[in-house]
Amino acid sequence: MLGVLIGAIAGLGAIGFYWLLTHATDLLLVGLGGYTPPQPDAAGGGAPGGIGFSDFTRPWAIPLVVGGGALASGLLVFTLAPEAEGHGTDAAIAAIHRNPRQIKVRTVIVKIVASALTIGSGGSGGREGPTAQISAGFASLLTRFLDLRPADGRIAVGVGIGSGIGAIFGAPLGGAVLSASIAYKNDFDARVLIPGFITSISAYAVFGSVEGYRPLFGDAAAGYMFDDPVHLVWFAVIGILSGVVGLAYSRTFYATVRLTKRLPGAGRAARIGKATAGGVLVGLLALAIPQVLGSGYGWAQLALDRSGLLSLPLWVVLILPAAKILATALSIGSGGSGGIFGPGMVIGAFVGGAVWRVLEAVGAPSVPESPAVFVVVGMMACFGSVARVPLAVMLMVGEMTGSYTVLVPAMLAVGLAYLLVRQAGDTIYSEQVDSRETEYAARVGSALPLLDRVPVRTVVSAPPVVLSSRDAWGDAELKLRAAGVVSAPVTDVDGRFVGVLAASQCTGSADSGIGPAIDRAAVAVGMDQNLDEVLAVLPPGSEADQRWAVVVDPDRVLRGVVTVNGIVRGYQTALHMDATRFHGVSKYADVVDIPIAAGSTMVRAGVAGPAVPGEVIVLSILRGGAILQGADGVALQEGDVVTVLGPPHRLAEFRERAFGADEVRTATT
Repeated sequence: MLGVLIGAIAGLGAIGFYWLLTHATDLLLVGLGGYTPPQPDAAGGGAPGGIGFSDFTRPWAIPLVVGGGALASGLLVFTLAPEAEGHGTDAAIAAIHRNPRQIKVRTVIVKIVASALTIGSGGSGGREGPTAQISAGFASLLTRFLDLRPADGRIAVGVGIGSGIGAIFGAPLGGAVLSASIAYKNDFDARVLIPGFITSISAYAVFGSVEGYRPLFGDAAAGYMFDDPVHLVWFAVIGILSGVVGLAYSRTFYATVRLTKRLPGAGRAARIGKATAGGVLVGLLALAIPQVLGSGYGWAQLALDRSGLLSLPLWVVLILPAAKILATALSIGSGGSGGIFGPGMVIGAFVGGAVWRVLEAVGAPSVPESPAVFVVVGMMACFGSVARVPLAVMLMVGEMTGSYTVLVPAMLAVGLAYLLVRQAGDTIYSEQVDSRETEYAARVGSALPLLDRVPVRTVVSAPPVVLSSRDAWGDAELKLRAAGVVSAPVTDVDGRFVGVLAASQCTGSADSGIGPAIDRAAVAVGMDQNLDEVLAVLPPGSEADQRWAVVVDPDRVLRGVVTVNGIVRGYQTALHMDATRFHGVSKYADVVDIPIAAGSTMVRAGVAGPAVPGEVIVLSILRGGAILQGADGVALQEGDVVTVLGPPHRLAEFRERAFGADEVRTATT
């Protein structure tokens, strides 16, 4: 049911954004700029010759229109929701790994309008970023509203990303596979795949009912059949070139992001100015290469046909991948709003198109009559590799072009490109993690495996201060200062938890209410949940004063907090219980706690050294109230309580070394 609901919203969101983008383009780029870009087949482009595009009628207006769109987008973003800056997909991926409740409705709304302004005025960006944020944002809202567990919330946001992208591109199968893979560089989460099927087909059904079900680029390459092994040589060339171009795309984009941040000025006006400057530069570049304007899908459509690709000058075909990379970096990397998925596929399309043009010009053997298969494989290899989602992009491009027969030779090109990019360690999505095992929650679970045995109720404590949602900022500030903290949970008049207030987030006057500054996406845990779930929702790198989680009952009434110190105490208890449960299991082995006495020969001895008798395993060391693992590099100290496992006679030998023989006899008596 949740999948169908998220999918329906994804489809409706894609329809809404597509409508807004179309009208923004007609008003800004066509109406004010006097330039009509070509359209893909699904948007009425049709066969070659039917793709409508014209030369500039007002070339002087193009830099002004693109820069003006960037200015309007920047004003909207940096005034209302600075987090809406950029391509948007990374923000949704971050929600999967950190907090599936964190995407704000305001951010999604601002993202939609700002992206329509950026792309509609000619900025180089894709339409998938905003649609992904619409559906992922709705999934985040559902996670908060239904109080889903973090694991379920992550799945909801993941399928939201895939269904939104799959809907806007008319590629439901690829969207479902994307849901399960986009969060990782080198992994695939099978738990997300089946929910992704349901969500993605729901989104596609809704979107197609209004916009049609025809593939985005028609079926230009549908007739291709792999029947010549020599083709593999050309596909290998496309794969290697696509990997190199993909690396250039990623590195140029993030180099522009870093350069923009290093430029003087960090305030709102400066950030708006940087985005505007990026737009103006794109407009100037477009005067020489108009193919860089907008999404570029119409130009990719043109490249699929022999006569269409041959109508472009060879130098344009060869330089267009680099020009599109630069335009996208300037449009989005400087602070604009839009996706980077779509431009990546246009870049790949012209990598394949350039290879075909060169081979066709020199009369190379076994070159297909139509460039369509080269263009399609270039799309798959370039962005599938740099996005680290090769299978998902292969399926999506196959659906977008009606070209599933291309998948057979495309495997070689995509595989080579992906291996090249993976070896370099790059990705276009900076929030991806390497694998499920390297996620924060997974690292917690593997490093502290006993936390799943300790319920929250055993370590819950009272918060230093609790604020009311009706407090004025002046009163809240006094309470926080008196308690010596800079953040606290907030409840309503009935004691129900509504969010967390951080002092750094409140900029109102002393008499203004704290309501707008409350973080309502803050995670709360239940009394019956276990500590592994609590620690997994505490994001890494948080400030020390915010390293706690709110505890609520089923009615969301605040019951206390769980602090990091509480988690440590709970783990120590669990570790001790796990060790002592071995007592008496066998007459051949036992687990005991042995203190290290003053003057013992074991003081300063390593736990893996000759001082520890053979067949004895040091499980843990209690030192100063903290538990240390029995690692090789740990040296014993006076006062340590060592938990050891071993045969009885070896444990007796360990006691003698820890106490001394006389003390052992006294203790035994």
